[in-house]
Amino acid sequence: MKAFFLPIVLSALATPAVAQSLQVIGYSGYLGEWELTATVTETGSGHIHIKEYSGPLTMKHIGVCTQDGPEERTGEMHFQMSASSPELNATFSVAGVECTYIGRLSDPYTGTMDCPGRQAVPLKLWLK
Repeated sequence: MKAFFLPIVLSALATPAVAQSLQVIGYSGYLGEWELTATVTETGSGHIHIKEYSGPLTMKHIGVCTQDGPEERTGEMHFQMSASSPELNATFSVAGVECTYIGRLSDPYTGTMDCPGRQAVPLKLWLK
């Protein structure tokens, strides 16, 4: 009987863990005129208490001044989360521009998105 269960147990142990996915929703700008959505997947980390995530993102201009429908931009999002820190450090690559973000956890993560050659703008992020 043990010989029957041993291969099953060994194959279960050899199966790689499924990477965790998160939904990211956010609003950027002084009036929240840009909506950010992303689905990110855990990519691993060198440290046991730090998780790294990466995935595609979409930013959609939802402000009232859009005339020809909402402007949409796509790109990539990368961030790290630590169980011991209330901060979220992220980078966004959209239309060839790389922006950085440091947010502190309150209800959403609240911080500013900094892009080269532009004024920093507020960004709130929720992770589900």
